[in-house]
Amino acid sequence: MSDASTPDPATSRPVVLDVWCELQCPDCHTALDDVRALRARYGDRLDIRLRHFPLEKHKHSYAAAQAAEEAAEQGKGWAYAEAVLGRTAELGARGEKLLVEVAGELGLDAEEVDTALIDGRHMLVVDADQAEGRAIGVTGTPTYVIGDERLDGGKSQEGLRERIEEIADRLLSGH
Repeated sequence: MSDASTPDPATSRPVVLDVWCELQCPDCHTALDDVRALRARYGDRLDIRLRHFPLEKHKHSYAAAQAAEEAAEQGKGWAYAEAVLGRTAELGARGEKLLVEVAGELGLDAEEVDTALIDGRHMLVVDADQAEGRAIGVTGTPTYVIGDERLDGGKSQEGLRERIEEIADRLLSGH
């Protein structure tokens, strides 16, 4: 018998939105407006997860993904990702120096971010994300996965936020 004051776990669980992203990708920077709007609309009802899908054409994207994982361990994963995405051209030019600099600007332990890039402690997480992305058909970034649907924003992001909202609303209503 359940207590009336205890929420039903089936209805209170947030809907998960995986955002397959690459931190040197200008399209992912553009997608941030949609991510922020979704976060504002749904709050805790939508669990927006940053998933890494570094692309070979961007030589600093793999290091950026590792640095973002270290930032997440320090409690500022999304803030870090957003800050780096705001400087994709600079990342292309300055690489790991920029990654460490951004960590310092956000009040993170920049030395620890630098050490994480050197010792590769987050490589397995990034590799696992990339492998999972490939397995489910991610080919470019940004790509969104919500419910059982994959939405590719790499070619066009037109209408994607509306589609994500439709799916989230349906999943949150239990239909």
